[in-house]
Amino acid sequence: MSSPPDEQVADLAAALEVFSRRFKLADADSGKPLAEIDKHILHYVEANPDCGPTDAARYLGVAPTTLSSATDRLAKRGLLERLRPSGDRRAVALRLSKEGQAYAAAHKKAYMAMFRKMLDSLTVEERGAFVAMMKKIASYEP
Repeated sequence: MSSPPDEQVADLAAALEVFSRRFKLADADSGKPLAEIDKHILHYVEANPDCGPTDAARYLGVAPTTLSSATDRLAKRGLLERLRPSGDRRAVALRLSKEGQAYAAAHKKAYMAMFRKMLDSLTVEERGAFVAMMKKIASYEP
């Protein structure tokens, strides 16, 4: 595979900059906005209830200390619960609170509406091609 020319790279950068401004997602709740890592943690824990912090850190590619700070913030906001599921006092399981579940559901709904808006401007054929290319880019590992 050949390397893309500088002009294509610059065109992509410009298009993505416009894209990110045009399709900015407002925070899902009316309170203080969450950091991106916090949103990712909520969605990971939603999909993997009772997971351990190490599992979440590994999946998200962050240091355990980063995850610990983020889970502290989420717990203080009442969005995340830390449970001690076994006799091992060191073991911790993460679970969304009712408020966390509501936040994650609202956030997911907002994302789906935004993605629908993005695809609305494309023909049926273009949508299929665009989604296929995005999946290919997302799965690429150099």
